[in-house]
Amino acid sequence: MAYCFCGFARVMENRTDTNQILKIEGLRVTYQSAYPVFILLLLVYLFIMVSNIGLIALISVEKALHKPMYLFFCNLPLNDVLGTTVVVPALLKDIFREESDRYISYVACVIQAYGIHMFSTSAHTILMIMAFDRYVAICNPLRYNSIMTNKMVVKLTALAWVIAIVPVGIVLGLSIRLSHCSSTISNPFCDNASLFKLSCENLLVNQVVGLFTSVALWGTSMSCIALTYLKIAVVCVKSGNSALQSKAMKTCSTHLIVYLIILGCGMTAIILHRFPAYAELGKVASVLFYVIPCALNPIIYGLQTKEIRQWLQQIPWKRKVIPE
Repeated sequence: MAYCFCGFARVMENRTDTNQILKIEGLRVTYQSAYPVFILLLLVYLFIMVSNIGLIALISVEKALHKPMYLFFCNLPLNDVLGTTVVVPALLKDIFREESDRYISYVACVIQAYGIHMFSTSAHTILMIMAFDRYVAICNPLRYNSIMTNKMVVKLTALAWVIAIVPVGIVLGLSIRLSHCSSTISNPFCDNASLFKLSCENLLVNQVVGLFTSVALWGTSMSCIALTYLKIAVVCVKSGNSALQSKAMKTCSTHLIVYLIILGCGMTAIILHRFPAYAELGKVASVLFYVIPCALNPIIYGLQTKEIRQWLQQIPWKRKVIPE
């Protein structure tokens, strides 16, 4: 990550418009609905932060949860915290501002775009390594401990983040190199498309590279998840072992629900973005992509994961009883 930010800095140092102030349209909120929207968004943001940070702390402190499955999962709430923090506080700040008074510096816009794309990319890569972990646990249970060593956990975790960090840096680097003829961001927040649309130069390279990386990410993610669950289903059916089938259902259903939520929210935002008539609805959907999964993930894992649920149920009993 440091390498990518250094690259951004070197590229922007050679440009004359890095101090440019951009106008960001944001969400259109009426005066009557400004306070309810602000309160609701703030409460959701606080819930996301408390619940996800709480899960990270729980997994870090409780030795019973120091297993590959939970160590892989720990990356998901961390990613949710980072992604939501990049988007929501900026939206909260702009809700009570007039559209003509909503500004962001070019450098801050680039940083926000980087964080947004890294969040959406790493969400897929983290879920892919979690799917691989479930595949090994169910299809090769006798070799699980020898395969999922601490070294393997570190390698897979690093791979998930590197795959998210490096391509996003390359894609944004192509947008940073362009000159600007506009200073308006039409989206609620900065992203790669908003950055390269500031230019009047030929955008074919940016559009092709952006489309290729998106298709590659989504295609690889969907193929990997589908193939993994297909193999798990085949093993469960062939074995005829009810205990194995029950284990697969319990551990895989949670992961699959989380993945489908992210996939559904992402596809909704992308589809609405293609219809100018639903521009405002598309803006809302793009914001919800960074809110709904982050809020639901800790609930789903907290309620569906046996070890986490049992630990939470035992909290009142862990308190010391002071005799009268």
